[in-house]
Amino acid sequence: MTQTAIPFHFMRGGTSRGPYMNRADLPEDRDRLADVLVAITGSGHKLNIDGIGGGAAVTTKVAMLSKSDDDWADIDYFFAQVSVEDRLVDFKPTCGNILVGVGPAAIEMGLAEITGAETEIRIRAVNTGARVIARVQTGPDGVRYDGEAAIDGVPGTAAPIGLSFMDVTGGATGAMFPTGNRIDEIDGVAVSCVDVAMPMVIARAADFGLTGAESAEELDENRAFFERMEAIRIKAGALMGMGDVSRSVMPKFGLVAPPVDGGDALTRYFMPWNCHPSLAVTGSQCLSACLLCPGTVGDGIVPIPNASPVTLRLEHPMGKLEVAMDYARDGERFEVISAGLTRTARLLAAGSVYVPRAVWDGA
Repeated sequence: MTQTAIPFHFMRGGTSRGPYMNRADLPEDRDRLADVLVAITGSGHKLNIDGIGGGAAVTTKVAMLSKSDDDWADIDYFFAQVSVEDRLVDFKPTCGNILVGVGPAAIEMGLAEITGAETEIRIRAVNTGARVIARVQTGPDGVRYDGEAAIDGVPGTAAPIGLSFMDVTGGATGAMFPTGNRIDEIDGVAVSCVDVAMPMVIARAADFGLTGAESAEELDENRAFFERMEAIRIKAGALMGMGDVSRSVMPKFGLVAPPVDGGDALTRYFMPWNCHPSLAVTGSQCLSACLLCPGTVGDGIVPIPNASPVTLRLEHPMGKLEVAMDYARDGERFEVISAGLTRTARLLAAGSVYVPRAVWDGA
């Protein structure tokens, strides 16, 4: 046999998809692991023609699961973002959309047991330390995927999966505002550097001469904007204590603007070298925190509610995403307590994925 077989479940989680695997079935060494994930996804070709990636950043993501040794958690979720064309693997970020499929995948793999009509699974995102409770619809035959929940960016309906995110502040940098400021000016543009669920650099769309309502395709074609944005992102990464981020997907970049389609705010999220076709779950939490916190670039876009929690409807290129934010705000003090979202997932395939033995012999 000239190839090594690795068990996998192929799932859509939210508006992303990719292989979900048992961490024990993969090499422990990070460099060898990266080589294996590059081979699995087919990174290095714009169509990922020699792997199971889909030629876009939302389809070259990998979830690796294991039973947790944490007193609180049931499952450890280790995430990897594989680049489409550059054969790079970033183990620093996490992904909230792929996390949507962690509960169902853990059950399918035999790492978690069904407890009733709704099975609660406590997940530790090992990349960032976030704690997440997933509520999965289950029955005598296993995970229920059929249902009436719809999310913008995915056709049809499916069973709802409720997610409650905790400990999401400062996971990558140690602080909600890692530069020590709520607004920094970089290259003449006001930005807020925020670390909630995902470290982000957030700016007003108008400051780039944009409305914020541009489609993902229009933004991807605007290379002058991307060049300017990337220069700001790299400088912001250094200010955030993240070092040289030129080859890292963190921090992500986001734009905010007043709503145009009945939501609470208009958003665009970058991954970071192209525009997300919809909106990342982690990014939605960071953008929501920026919009609710006084003194940021998002301050004033959303009328501040009188009570917490509050549900924000964030407009994105394919519709809207609702985020329930529980927070404490007293004058200038602001603290994120938790964030809640409802998403869907579906098992697409299961079996073995193969990598050349020259990449890994399975030992």
